[in-house]
Amino acid sequence: MRYGQIQKATFLSRPNRFIARVALGGEELTVHVKNTGRCRELLVPGATVYLEKGENPARKTPYDLVAVEKGDRLINMDAQAPNKVFAEWAEAGNFVDGLTLLRPETVWGSSRFDFYWEAGTRRGFVEVKGVTLEAEGHVRFPDAPTERGVKHLEELVRCLQAGYEAAICFIVQMSPVIDVAPNDATHPAFGAALRRAAAAGVEVLALDCRVTPESLLPGVRVPVDLGEQL
Repeated sequence: MRYGQIQKATFLSRPNRFIARVALGGEELTVHVKNTGRCRELLVPGATVYLEKGENPARKTPYDLVAVEKGDRLINMDAQAPNKVFAEWAEAGNFVDGLTLLRPETVWGSSRFDFYWEAGTRRGFVEVKGVTLEAEGHVRFPDAPTERGVKHLEELVRCLQAGYEAAICFIVQMSPVIDVAPNDATHPAFGAALRRAAAAGVEVLALDCRVTPESLLPGVRVPVDLGEQL
């Protein structure tokens, strides 16, 4: 996926999870943050951030914050981007052979999954999770407790029991990285649910991304470590 007009700015503060204050061209502006997660290790005062100009001139926040520099890494933090990246990757033939349908936002049971797919007689559901939390090349999900994520995993297991295929795909919004693992320290229930789902047959995938200020493109598969962390 590619962005439109991008501007480089300096992060100042985050009054709430929806907005940030930045310095752009000598002016202090309020911008929209396209990620409601904590992102405390990313949005630190003085960090270089990248903004996309909004298309609606009447918006109160004229820019969206979509990426941030963390040391020598550029990390995309647009929460809407991972689904677009997965769709591009899957439609290029990298997910299942003979894909004939990839439908977003499909309700099954008591959950709304990111994608429903068909390939010949095969059919299944995929839940996509964007990952931005990184330390020394290891990335972890989630960065905050997610009961919704636990529910999705439990529902994916029910999909398997009903005869569908099921997968969860972690889209790592940076590269390169060493591995992806559940963040047991932050939400042990999610890690436990992920391991139960994998044991039941839910496919656990991870894909990194090639990040520039103007784009987020599918990268390569990344190992998933489901061992419990001490």
